Amino acid sequence: MLKRSALLFVLPLALLGVSPASAAVKASDIIQRAIDGFVRPAYADLHEHAQVLAKAVHKLCEAPSRGELETARAEFSATVHAWSSAEIIGFGPIKENNRLERMLYWPDRKGLGLKQVQAALADKDPSATDPAQLAGKSIAMQGLGALEFVLYGDGADALTGKDNPYRCAYGAAVAGNIEAMAGEVSAAWNKPDGFAALWANPGPQNALYRDGNEAVTELAGVFINELEMVRDVRLKGFLGGKPGADKPKQAIYWRSQNTANSLAGNLAGIDTLFQASKLGDALPEDERWMAESIHIQLANGVATANSIQGPIDKTLADPALREKLEHLALITSSLSTLIGTRLTAEFGLTAGFSSLDGD
Repeated sequence: MLKRSALLFVLPLALLGVSPASAAVKASDIIQRAIDGFVRPAYADLHEHAQVLAKAVHKLCEAPSRGELETARAEFSATVHAWSSAEIIGFGPIKENNRLERMLYWPDRKGLGLKQVQAALADKDPSATDPAQLAGKSIAMQGLGALEFVLYGDGADALTGKDNPYRCAYGAAVAGNIEAMAGEVSAAWNKPDGFAALWANPGPQNALYRDGNEAVTELAGVFINELEMVRDVRLKGFLGGKPGADKPKQAIYWRSQNTANSLAGNLAGIDTLFQASKLGDALPEDERWMAESIHIQLANGVATANSIQGPIDKTLADPALREKLEHLALITSSLSTLIGTRLTAEFGLTAGFSSLDGD
């Protein structure tokens, strides 16, 4: 399991919430902008896409055909992108009831989740076709990874006909479960007395964030941890140090050709969150070039990821396309240095252990 970073954040007084009301930058303002400008819209967008996806899979089950399968697949790709943007906020409501792992069980290096999905399809367990009962089963059976195998894995062509109704019924249950979780998380972020209120209103009586220092540390951790995740897990998990050392089947969403789409969503989410929070405004005026550089590099990374199309194994075999993946790795490394070292040094931020420590 992943651990959250232990961070010490020493911020200028204006960020600690102890400065006069006229201060240009306050921790509560930064966090509220992050919530209103990114977190709530991102999870609302995910819910909307999940609703469309669930309807598309249900329609596929009702009238199986190649066209309906392609429609469901297109909606799956759109939902992957929406989730990849929202998932950078991996704390708060998404952590409750194991929703984070239930939404996406990955990496699955030993194939345990895949085996459970394949077993469900082989055994035709009727309880797995009910979203309510599915939600209580293994986390590996009820999220995007499971639905990807249903729509793209071995035997998926059966979805174009009526010979294997169970596969589609199970897929519809998974899609319904994804929709339900997305709706729950979106609603939780909008509760007046929910997690958002705790994060945006740090103070001595707050059980989670005792001061602005801790609240903004949570936000800074998103940028640091997610860039590390993209580089060290999502990219280096399949991109070898040289051609021939790659592991395309270790890439996230390789079956659905959504690897680069997912990476684009991650980086787009980081960029939108950074811009929405206006954390760069807390920098000294002569150091605010860093904020613009962060935005430019993230936008470059999104454009690079979006330019990569097709199966990931063919991308890796094509020198020009593989170079784009290497460019993504360079961008994330540059950003990790700029944010994790330069920008955070301005705030006195030092990282303890990595969020990727552990199993």
